Amino acid sequence: MPRFAIAEAFIADARSAPNIEMLRAALLECCETMGIRYFALTHHIDFRQAVGPAVRIHNYPPSWQDWFDANGLGKCDPVHRASHIASIGFAWSDVPGMIKMTPEDRFILEQAHRVGIGEGFTIPSSVPGEVLGSCSFAVSAGEDFPIEFQLVCQLVGGFAFEAARRLSGVRDYASGRLPILTDRQRDCVLWAARGKTDWEISVILGVGHETVIQHLKHARERYGVQKRALLAVRALFDGLISFSDMR
Repeated sequence: MPRFAIAEAFIADARSAPNIEMLRAALLECCETMGIRYFALTHHIDFRQAVGPAVRIHNYPPSWQDWFDANGLGKCDPVHRASHIASIGFAWSDVPGMIKMTPEDRFILEQAHRVGIGEGFTIPSSVPGEVLGSCSFAVSAGEDFPIEFQLVCQLVGGFAFEAARRLSGVRDYASGRLPILTDRQRDCVLWAARGKTDWEISVILGVGHETVIQHLKHARERYGVQKRALLAVRALFDGLISFSDMR
């Protein structure tokens, strides 16, 4: 199956998923197609003390979750901390170059390897007013992560977290009210999703560079996001733009 088709199939399933279990099943199927063993969607909190709705869906070994929770690692896990300073997905092998690793951090990664969790790829999620979160994908220990699927993981991870927020009650979709963008704001979001810089978008649309900056700023404000990548994910999820638009 073509890589974009994998993402499109998952997004259709995520949009229509009526509950967390169906979303989990869609993630399992998507991971199987990519040859990836594990996934984890989670807010970065101590779930032993969680108050209110929060996202947590994964298929890690139960022994890992038990050890992880017993040590209160939701906030201090090294991969989680690295995601707090990233705007796009990153490989776990890059974490030592992103944050200052402590002996405890190295021990955590060693423990993950001991229970069978190998190299991974994490997509950060940052929504104003919410705790930070992420979506991670990982292969079994000793296997190579399929780097050709990193872009698919980036797309799937963003959509999966949005769907999980909806199904967990973190994001209230009950009112049915979606952000409304002007035609020009939508054009800017579309070209940004295609990977164009603000300057390139200004040339394509025949408007000023500062005008593009302001259009994207207002679009992020209306969607309540701070990062360009998350703006594209939210716009795709809500149907403002489609994958066919991005080709």
